[in-house]
Amino acid sequence: MRETFHKSERLCSRSRISQLFRAGRGFNSHPFRVKWLSVPISTQFPAQVMISVPKSLFPKSSDRNLLKRRIREAYRRHKQGLYDPLAAKGQQIILIITYNTRETLPYEEIRRKIIVLLQRLNEAVEKTSG
Repeated sequence: MRETFHKSERLCSRSRISQLFRAGRGFNSHPFRVKWLSVPISTQFPAQVMISVPKSLFPKSSDRNLLKRRIREAYRRHKQGLYDPLAAKGQQIILIITYNTRETLPYEEIRRKIIVLLQRLNEAVEKTSG
């Protein structure tokens, strides 16, 4: 499968985002905070994701954008580990990944942390689905 990141894989709907913050479950996986919710979504993909880097931690937009690019790239490359179990169960989720540290981590470290984060997310979704 091609490692792309389509528009329909991005969480953009304000109503979905507010629903996620109201009813979603979450966990910390340093340096990230993940909030997710299992809901049916009108897309062919098993997950929609939003990536956030707070302005309070990185006042310069160039720093925030750099980190968001690195996180998006790591997610794009390793999302298949999340998609396969979700698709096998016919489940769909929405999630937000928030960067929660003041350090600007290099891509390789972010990549390793995203892999761990996706594994933990798989375990969390597995626990709640039965």
